[in-house]
Amino acid sequence: MRQKKIPMRKCVGCNESKPKKEFVRIVKSPEGGISVDLTGKKSGRGAYICPSPECLNKARKARRLERIFEVPVPESVYEEAERVLKEI
Repeated sequence: MRQKKIPMRKCVGCNESKPKKEFVRIVKSPEGGISVDLTGKKSGRGAYICPSPECLNKARKARRLERIFEVPVPESVYEEAERVLKEI
């Protein structure tokens, strides 16, 4: 029996590759809004981050989400991501 392929993604904070299900997805919708996507199914450009505050702080400090999405990321997105990471 064939094994199902597990999709791998890279964290924008620590650059570590892991299975997609282990990450929290931050998405830029086609309308331009940026939000945290816990389902991983919202349409738009996605960036993946480990569920640890250290990785979020690294990504924030290096402005990696701004580079990926090519727009300024509001502080409220980082605050929402911090809140979600604390709940996980």
